[in-house]
Amino acid sequence: MGNSMSREEMTFEEQAAYLLKGVTEVISEEELLQKLTKCEETGQELTVKVGFDPSAPDLHVGHTVLLRKMKHFQDLGHRVIFLIGDFTGRIGDPSGRNKTRPPLTQEEVLENAETYKEQVFKILDPEKTVIELNNRWLGSLSSEEWIHLCGKYTVARMLERDDFQKRMAAQQPVSIHEFLYPLAQAYDSVFLKADVELGGTDQKFNLLVGRDIQREFGQQPQVLMMTPLLEGLDGVDKMSKSLGNHIGINESPQEIYGKVMSTSDQQMWHYYELLTDLSQDQIRKLKSDVESGSLHPMKAKAELACGMVSDFHSKADAREAQEHFVRVFQQREEPEEMPTFSVRCSGKAVALVDVIAQVDLASSKSEARRLIRQGAVSVDGQKIENSTHQLDPSAKASFVLRVGRRKFGRIHLE
Repeated sequence: MGNSMSREEMTFEEQAAYLLKGVTEVISEEELLQKLTKCEETGQELTVKVGFDPSAPDLHVGHTVLLRKMKHFQDLGHRVIFLIGDFTGRIGDPSGRNKTRPPLTQEEVLENAETYKEQVFKILDPEKTVIELNNRWLGSLSSEEWIHLCGKYTVARMLERDDFQKRMAAQQPVSIHEFLYPLAQAYDSVFLKADVELGGTDQKFNLLVGRDIQREFGQQPQVLMMTPLLEGLDGVDKMSKSLGNHIGINESPQEIYGKVMSTSDQQMWHYYELLTDLSQDQIRKLKSDVESGSLHPMKAKAELACGMVSDFHSKADAREAQEHFVRVFQQREEPEEMPTFSVRCSGKAVALVDVIAQVDLASSKSEARRLIRQGAVSVDGQKIENSTHQLDPSAKASFVLRVGRRKFGRIHLE
């Protein structure tokens, strides 16, 4: 969302501002400016590295904060490496972990890596993206070379890591193999001769190790650029599929649009900053218009939702998703299309909570009861507030069930 510009169209100051938009911390900004200056003088490009461990098959928009920053470097003509940690993924990144992370099998890593490739090009330019898998060099290191690498860092420095300190204070184990993760990630930077490495704020320790190890190998240390961890739809916790507060980039246009529209007005501006290519001035103008009353916050949020759907699908899909949202959620009409479910009841009344759980409109019966008590369930447009409510096929054998704001199903009792 937003118009990107080429390197030739931007002044040096505009390039720096474009790259630093939404970045929480830079180590160091002075070094970044020096590297950019050298590129301008020599016509060379920076090598920008970003590592992704394929620990789960699906990406959500929280991951695209980094992908979008990679795209910004691509827009300015720099070489971007999308690094899939098929080797490091088998170690398990201890960042933010309060216990040892179970390593993935090689089969799991490779399966997830393939799905990553399909998803990242919704943001990145495939012709300007170098995809690497770090098993290519880490997997071929000899025992002697690993010992040599480990000799370039101390245990005392490793134990400065906040994750390890907390676990040891809680008398939780820290495995020796976890020390290898930041060293392996650092060696990636050495092998690729990275000028810049991008990462979330939770990756700061690993990124700093990369600078130290590059110096040990006689290289200029990489510039570190850290982006904030995107909060989920709840506005509290980090976006996570396991917490159910995520927006998946492979989700349907209607689902993405509806989830964006469910965010708070305050949270919307954080999403604008991290999930669009609009400049800070453009975002400030939108925010000022909302505060002055000349632009309704729902209109600003709708523009954000349309932009995000367009990024992952198309502008036509965004228009259709917007029309669906207006029809179903603002005008309270039923969607034109919804899944149909057949529920066997042998002519007897059946509990509504059983039906909701059976057709997967809720994760469990207890979840269905909670949703009913919250007033989030309706049958044929009538809100149901009694969790013991039953559906009687003798009265009506087919009805429309709505659970929450976005889940619908046409139910046939048989």
